[in-house]
Amino acid sequence: MQSGQVCQSCGMPLTEEVLGTEKDGSKNEDYCVYCYKEGTFASDCTMEEMIDICVPFMEKEGMNKENARKLLENELPKLKRWKHRSA
Repeated sequence: MQSGQVCQSCGMPLTEEVLGTEKDGSKNEDYCVYCYKEGTFASDCTMEEMIDICVPFMEKEGMNKENARKLLENELPKLKRWKHRSA
């Protein structure tokens, strides 16, 4: 796994401990365990809903709510899960 890699669904920094899993239990290096478990997305949501889910976690880490939302609105469309979808 490359350093600086982020979940291709929510943008969370990926470490070995939070890698999602495939049906066979192997690790998926594109998604975190909160977004991707046992070979499927944990939640069938829109990008806007994902932003709504992520903002409170970013606030908890000390980020301003508006700045967190703007960052996610900028970055999530670049991620694999959302690249070819609309919010």
